[in-house]
Amino acid sequence: MGSLSKQEQVEWEKAEYANVNWDELGFALTKTDYMYVMNFTEEEQKFFNGTLTRFGNIEMCPSSGILNYGQGLFEGLKAYRKEDEGILLFRPQENALRMKIGADRMCMPSPTVDQFIDAVKKTVLANKRWVPPYGRGSLYVRPLLMGTGRNLGVKPSSDYTFLVYASPVGNYHKGDLNLMVEDNVRRAIPGGTGGIKAVTNYSPVYKPLTEAKAKGFSDLLFLDASTGSNIEEGSACNIFILKGNVISTPTTHGTILPGITRKSIMEIASDFGYQVEERAIPIKEVFDAEEIFCTGTAMVVKSVASITYQGKRIEYKLGVETLAQKLHATLTGIQTGLIEDKLGWTMLID
Repeated sequence: MGSLSKQEQVEWEKAEYANVNWDELGFALTKTDYMYVMNFTEEEQKFFNGTLTRFGNIEMCPSSGILNYGQGLFEGLKAYRKEDEGILLFRPQENALRMKIGADRMCMPSPTVDQFIDAVKKTVLANKRWVPPYGRGSLYVRPLLMGTGRNLGVKPSSDYTFLVYASPVGNYHKGDLNLMVEDNVRRAIPGGTGGIKAVTNYSPVYKPLTEAKAKGFSDLLFLDASTGSNIEEGSACNIFILKGNVISTPTTHGTILPGITRKSIMEIASDFGYQVEERAIPIKEVFDAEEIFCTGTAMVVKSVASITYQGKRIEYKLGVETLAQKLHATLTGIQTGLIEDKLGWTMLID
């Protein structure tokens, strides 16, 4: 591709790719060609006969478990295009295992790890033309597990649907990341479902999040429900603080999602020589942190520009010299095949 003229490259991309302005991608749904659907029935007692079908609306009973009682889970992972046009998945087995843990908590059957990965692969390959060119985005893959059996009473569903769809995406947060500490609403409680990707975890924070965005903030930083004094996570991301050679992140003890990006960043930072610790982090520690950053599948790794708590605003270091930028470059290098994957995290599917 390097030998092609600019016009030749434009024409080549038109033939090989969907008609998308890749440079304008944000984090929003772009309808692609196919989705994957597999069912579990009370009679069969297993997931079977998964198929690719054209992307579109689905039909379900009004009394289904997902619609009435929120019995559902989702996952999120990405497919990246390499410089040589190959396509890589990043740690899909981790998503499959996390879905199994969540399904057990929600009293749901789940696809096997092999079924999960096979479904993701088929969805990505069927939508190959929607995988952005190297360095210009990724294909976000969203597996869903839903209780779809008829169910009027409060009990687990009898039938379930596993569905995988995908959309090309760019940056989750454009511009600086300015957080406001939410002092009243708690995202999760001990013994609840904060540690899994239950669909019911997200909409309860819409109201305070909408209010915070109306004030100019990017996201919220939630505190623990037990004491109201320790930081936990954002609305859709984990958080890290840097002091000297020590990187700290809140312990995932059931109220915080064990992020796969979080796990990967902890390993990379340890390889860089940093001391990485999981512990309770009092909100007062954000006042003297050298650097704070957030991680997640959608945002990858992003520096926090500021945190506002009870009217006090603390600003942090940004730019190319930050640890967050170094971690981002290393992680995305592995994800896109630019840096050798010595840890076996990536999976070539094309």
